[in-house]
Amino acid sequence: MNSDIESFADRKSARKNAICRHYDNLAMNRSTWIKKNSFFHKEDSVYHQFLIPKGAKILDLGCGTGQLLASLNPSYGVGIDISQRMIDVAKNNYKGDTHTNLNFIVGDVEDPNVISSLDNHFDVIILSDTIGLLNDVQNFLSSLHKLCHPDTRIIVSYFSWLWTPVLQIAEHSGLKMKQMPLNKLSTTDIENILKLSDFDIIRRDWRQLLPKKSFGLGSLVNKYIATLPLIRKLCVRNFVVARSLNKINKDISSVSIIIPCRNEKGNIKPAIKRLPKFSPKMEIIFVEGHSKDDTLEEIQLTIQENSELNIKLIVQDGVGKGDAVHKAFSEASNEVLMILDADLTVPPEDLPKFYNAITSGKGEFINGTRFIYPMEKGAMRWLNIGGNLFFAWVFSWLLNQRFTDTLCGTKVLTKEHYEKIANNRSYFGNFDPFGDFDLIFGATKLNLKVVEVPIRYAERTYGTTQISRFRHGILLLKMVIFAFRKLKAI
Repeated sequence: MNSDIESFADRKSARKNAICRHYDNLAMNRSTWIKKNSFFHKEDSVYHQFLIPKGAKILDLGCGTGQLLASLNPSYGVGIDISQRMIDVAKNNYKGDTHTNLNFIVGDVEDPNVISSLDNHFDVIILSDTIGLLNDVQNFLSSLHKLCHPDTRIIVSYFSWLWTPVLQIAEHSGLKMKQMPLNKLSTTDIENILKLSDFDIIRRDWRQLLPKKSFGLGSLVNKYIATLPLIRKLCVRNFVVARSLNKINKDISSVSIIIPCRNEKGNIKPAIKRLPKFSPKMEIIFVEGHSKDDTLEEIQLTIQENSELNIKLIVQDGVGKGDAVHKAFSEASNEVLMILDADLTVPPEDLPKFYNAITSGKGEFINGTRFIYPMEKGAMRWLNIGGNLFFAWVFSWLLNQRFTDTLCGTKVLTKEHYEKIANNRSYFGNFDPFGDFDLIFGATKLNLKVVEVPIRYAERTYGTTQISRFRHGILLLKMVIFAFRKLKAI
């Protein structure tokens, strides 16, 4: 039996030696192959740049000659590869004062000593095609937890096995660099092994239907056709983004509840009366939006009558719910930020569910959904229901995470994540008067884990809806086009 064990270990070692020799032999010509397929590599780098913010601390496992890592502009970057010659080329290509943030190391990423030698926690860990060369994918992925912090994202990119015949023809005809025999892993297989290794899947995507420039058609097809439903499954490039379940931050014990209100006088006192105590430290912030029905005075009176509670009043400078939410979030002092619409169609009694979802680590962006339970009669007009369901389907495709209700007013995230969204708002711009899409798009760009909490949507008991079906419906269509440009056609 010992001889069988030794034989198995010898076979694994022999495969690693063969991989090392293979890439050593290809190292000096690697830049030539990249140039020959420059369109594919540029498109691949662009999508990685979309997924990864500039200035992140990045670990690239199986970095080759370092081209992808360098293109991401990390504040601190480490590339590891089993091939000495690949690393030699990388060091030669990225030396000097402009690349002091890049570090290249020779090592087998499946060697526990190599992983243990890295004493940093990284913001992003990249596995670009590396997963195809591993002897034991699950054990390797499990070893990465020690390099993660709560916001670390694992990005696995690989090729689609539907393209195997085409890629083999390209290799034999000299159009593509020859590869070693690779692990046959579909996107679903990669997700499954990540889950077995205690990683939580955040998103997956498919890119590059046409990996050649093809007289300018490549860019057009990849931007406007390749990402469409069904068609995208035919792309050559697959991506899976995940987070470590072993590093989830559960040390959260305070919440700021934001209540935007305009012409909601009759709902102010019920909001406070119905709000349960569900956190050791709670802050309630009313944001008054220039009401005409004495809402401001009602809030001031409610604060006086509930002096034992931490209730604050802000009068917004601009107009719209988006402006109100931004102002309140910037002034909130607690760890969790939560929106409760003053119309109380989302029951205040349900807020503990949202709080538990984020403090347990089950999600990082918690979105309410009104379309699971039956609604109260009169809570929403049938045309609004149909429109919301249609846009939920469209936005689920655009965002690569499931949304059954984008316009439910109750959304929850940490202040730390909100500040990152605000700091990166320039990517989308100040485009959203609702406030909902600013947060949803920002959370998607940050690769936050989205979880939906079902609520029973209630009918208003005071005031009238401030949603215009047709005007806001047109605005939603504009949001779809905007999201496609910013999240798909990149």
